[in-house]
Amino acid sequence: MRVAVFENIMTPGGHEVDFDRIIVEEMSGRGHQLKFFVPENFVFQFDYGVPIEHIEGDAVTYTQSKGLRKLFSAAKREINRQRWYRQLLNRQDEFDALIVPTSTYRYLRALNHSSLRKIDKPLIFILHGINPSEVDKFFDEAQRLIPYKNIRMVVLTFGDAIFGRRLENIFPIYPPAYTPRDIDYRPSLDPRGRPLRIGFFGQYRREKKLEDLLDVYLSRRYEREVELIVQGSTMHDEDAADFDRIIKKYSGRGITFRHEGLIGAEWQRAIASIDALLMPYSAPRYRYHWGGMLFTAIGFQKPVVASDDMNPEVFEQFRIGETFVSGNVDELGRVLEQFINRFDQNVEQYRRGLSAAADEYSPSNFARRLENIIQRE
Repeated sequence: MRVAVFENIMTPGGHEVDFDRIIVEEMSGRGHQLKFFVPENFVFQFDYGVPIEHIEGDAVTYTQSKGLRKLFSAAKREINRQRWYRQLLNRQDEFDALIVPTSTYRYLRALNHSSLRKIDKPLIFILHGINPSEVDKFFDEAQRLIPYKNIRMVVLTFGDAIFGRRLENIFPIYPPAYTPRDIDYRPSLDPRGRPLRIGFFGQYRREKKLEDLLDVYLSRRYEREVELIVQGSTMHDEDAADFDRIIKKYSGRGITFRHEGLIGAEWQRAIASIDALLMPYSAPRYRYHWGGMLFTAIGFQKPVVASDDMNPEVFEQFRIGETFVSGNVDELGRVLEQFINRFDQNVEQYRRGLSAAADEYSPSNFARRLENIIQRE
């Protein structure tokens, strides 16, 4: 099967890049021929090793704008979507199925005003989660698309319904774990005889409350040697400035900082080098969107300490670490201290839970589920 991926969101790296890689490599591994369609100014951060076709229109970037500039940017995106949709429809003879890997209800709203909805090939829109404030808009647009049998919405979630609601053209499936693909790696959980290495990794955003974590970490008593490694990439100037302020404030206190973006093998080696991951993020959206760092931990089989609003369905099914009440800094400290001091006693439970979760959420299982949706009559 010839599968085209229409990517229009340009990022400097991160989980979006790896998610596209999972689609390309896992679907290729199942015998399909993959290629990309991208806007004419699109710049890839990774060589996926498949053909690339350019279409007219500007790529979407994660830039912050306000006021009239924000309204102008939103209008420009809508115009571009219609341009993209017309071109993709005209080129449907070049593929047997088309995947839009990162979508929102806005993509469906634009589709309802486009002739692309009448496409003769399966067209898959992947949504990485739906906020409560958007669920009605999403279902309204999806309802209007029911007559067009080739349009299918895939929602990455953990149940068989979206806020208790279902439609015949909406397909909830599990998200995939991010696994090491460029390094020789064998999961191991045996830090005996050396310091336990704890990592706070990923894109730095102020909502992740890093400063609270560092204060709590430094205030607790540990019965074994422990090292904290903090890595963060920043996409906006205000986040970069805030991260630099934190680095200056806490440097020289036994914490290693890395203010840099990591990608590919370099990112994988960094994750492989630590024993556990901290995810003290507290935000309502983590209940509705799958956590990229959580699924990195699962793929690399690293135990975690996470807030209880981070994909709670995963922790209900698998013992992959410990959780604390979201926003409760005192409990974060208590849980973190117990996690570190009792790591050796609990490590076998973590190992079993992570192994089972890695199987359930494997990239190969994700590709198989996606393939079934594409090929259904």
